[in-house]
Amino acid sequence: MRSRLIDTNVLVYRFDPRDPLKQAIASRVLREGLTDDSLVLPHQAIIEFVAAVSRPRADLEGAPLLDQPDALREAESLILQFPMIYPNREVLTTALRGVAAYKLSWFDAHLWACAETFGIPEILSEDFEHGRHYGSVRINNPFLVGSGKVQQLPPLYGQGS
Repeated sequence: MRSRLIDTNVLVYRFDPRDPLKQAIASRVLREGLTDDSLVLPHQAIIEFVAAVSRPRADLEGAPLLDQPDALREAESLILQFPMIYPNREVLTTALRGVAAYKLSWFDAHLWACAETFGIPEILSEDFEHGRHYGSVRINNPFLVGSGKVQQLPPLYGQGS
């Protein structure tokens, strides 16, 4: 059951050696999502992923996390492995309302609007408040849970145990 939308940070941490714990958590989340067919990728995450992993990093002596050919190859692999969703008029209108109602940044509101519009009950991200509901969508920060800083959230209604 496809019940979780993946934010860009999960994709990026999979390739970020600067935080081995987050790298391991991101890899586990994606692997489990492939196994149980629970993850959906918004097109926005692929766009942001390529930009984020291929830009030079000062703390890596100017090197990117991935060179551009590898970043593009990984993006294509993600597109082939996970179902993708794309924005439409309803997503954009909902995102505008999300900016106004929840004071989200445009990019976070767009991500939330994809989940809200397509009926995906959970977003996996570190960029929102863990456990908070925005409309019908709950936020789950897998990096807090995986680090032991917070407890696992209970299952969503209708999602089993």
